[in-house]
Parts: sequence; structure tokens; C-alpha cells
Amino acid sequence: MTTFFTGGCLCGAIRYECTGQPALSVNCHCRDCQKASGGAYTSSLFVPKDTLKIIGDVKYYDATGDSGQTISRGFCPNCGSALFGKPAIQPDLISIRPGTLDDPSKFQPAIDIYTASAQPWDYMNPELPKYPKLPPGS
Repeated sequence: MTTFFTGGCLCGAIRYECTGQPALSVNCHCRDCQKASGGAYTSSLFVPKDTLKIIGDVKYYDATGDSGQTISRGFCPNCGSALFGKPAIQPDLISIRPGTLDDPSKFQPAIDIYTASAQPWDYMNPELPKYPKLPPGS
């Protein structure tokens, strides 16, 4: 199998490799993602859950996202690096925080979502499609 992505946390206690093609890549501007990231948005690279191999002890925190669905956010209990997201709305996918990739340049966001919650100081790429909440059919 081809490995498409590898990465890990800041301290190296958690490593991962992904053999699946990305299903979706987004920048989410919802308030939940803003609070979780401490920034204007959270970038996420969604891959099929069964193609991601995780080595190390990931801790998860469950929260209710702006969609009203549960999102489990995975992080390293040693260094606090935010690594993964398990959205209840897409149970077959897991999201990877692209900043944790060994080669973050492989991440190319395709859309901006929850732009209705974007902060006025947030600069969004004008070439990406924008959705005030989730895209239709999500």
C-alpha cells in the first residue's frame, strides 16, 4: 500500500501514517473550531478512518459542534498537540490537522465552511468556495 501522509505530535509520542486518499479538505470557521484552535479557523484533512494507523496514546475530548453533532477531538496528552477529529456526522472519516503532517505543504484546502461565524479580521482565500454553514448535501 502507498503511504500518502505521515505525521505526529510536537513531542513525538504520537505518530500516524495514512494509506488513503483524502476525501475532503476544509477550513472551518465555526466558533467551536475557533475555540479549539485558538485561532480564526481549523484546517482539516478528512481521510477514511480505516486507512489511518495511529501509534501512541491519543486522548479525545467530546464536544457538540455548531452542526449540533458530536465532534471528538484527539490530542497528545503529553504535549497537547491537536491531531485528529472524529465527527459523528461523518463516522467513516477521521480528520487530520494538517499542521501535524510531516509535509504540511501537501494540504490544499478545497472549501471554507461556517463562514457565517468567521471573524472580521480573518482573511479567507477568495478563490475557495464559501459556505455559511455546511455545504448542501453534507
